[in-house]
Amino acid sequence: MVSMHAGPISADQFPGRAEDLRFKKQEYLDPDGICQVGQVLEPNYVLVNKESPTNQGELVDATTSFTPMVANSYKPTKLTYKGSGPATVDKVLITSNEHDNFIIKVLMRQIRRPEVGDKFSSRHGQKGVCGLIINQEDMPFSEVGICPDLIMNPHGFPSRMTVGRYPLIYCSIGSTLIISLSSNAVSLSVYLSVAGKMIELVSGKAAVFEGRQGYGSAFGEEFGNADRVEVACETLVKHGYSYIGKDILTSGISGEPLESYIFMGPVFYQKLKHMVMDKMHARAKGPRAVLTRQPTEGRSKDGGLRLGEMERDCLIGYGASNLIMERLMISSDAFTANVCEQCGLLGYEGWCQRCRSGDKVSSIRMPYACKLLFQELQSMNIATRLRLQDY
Repeated sequence: MVSMHAGPISADQFPGRAEDLRFKKQEYLDPDGICQVGQVLEPNYVLVNKESPTNQGELVDATTSFTPMVANSYKPTKLTYKGSGPATVDKVLITSNEHDNFIIKVLMRQIRRPEVGDKFSSRHGQKGVCGLIINQEDMPFSEVGICPDLIMNPHGFPSRMTVGRYPLIYCSIGSTLIISLSSNAVSLSVYLSVAGKMIELVSGKAAVFEGRQGYGSAFGEEFGNADRVEVACETLVKHGYSYIGKDILTSGISGEPLESYIFMGPVFYQKLKHMVMDKMHARAKGPRAVLTRQPTEGRSKDGGLRLGEMERDCLIGYGASNLIMERLMISSDAFTANVCEQCGLLGYEGWCQRCRSGDKVSSIRMPYACKLLFQELQSMNIATRLRLQDY
């Protein structure tokens, strides 16, 4: 059960009036307490100004099959925008479920420019992340002035064996791809793998010069409808290009021709939803789990970065014992425990419950999860005793 806010919010309700940050976060809500389509929202701005009953567990009568009861008081449970940057409200859906409760869905929209770390892919599953973005004047260019949009490393082909048969023909919305191939450094097997994968590039390049859409289906070769590699190579030669699709490029930085021929042509590329803005995460202090007192897990919960077993093994191999203690205890769940030197059991500050004395109780630093393990073992009648030594 949800009670929506009725009426527009007034700045007089806040101590700072129009300059109050709480007012600015919900200034653009409509009279129903819902964000408006087309409004640009910052992080932590209110999407839906809703209220929930304080006695929500008592509102359903078990004897009358989900008959709602009247709530006495409500508490604000605002739904806020949790994104990493400004976003625009694209759509707002208001509907209800089978119990006639409101369901409000808000679709947010962002316009993002490609940046280092964003993921891209061709239509052959050849995915990868952007490693460098440079100015156009620093990019290599051909003898006719064509400057590529994307440079791809040819070492990504042989091991993956992504041999594609479909030429990329939608060149108006595609990108120019160049693949560096040196006749001295690349073996024949590498060359054949790249050439097989980039049949699409050759036939797409030939279709550009003829001003038509190429037909790249493998099912049309038997009837003579599909574009063949031989025909595409002849088209390239007819227009003054190498039959294999290679060009001579000039470095945009030094102005000198590149030493090797460059395999260059149009390729359709797509941007994937895995963007570095959505994955970037770091934290210093933050929330901790109630049970173990260790940092929470996950980016959405503002969690810590886990140092796993394999990372621990590497640090052990280096002998970095102080770093291990810092990562696994000091920066995680360091806890001051009191141990009786006589019986070795956990006690209280200045008192041992078993020995009925506080003469030999010492304080040590240990992980809280370790202390929790000892106490759980004690609950199963397993006495875990600690033997302390001076160091």
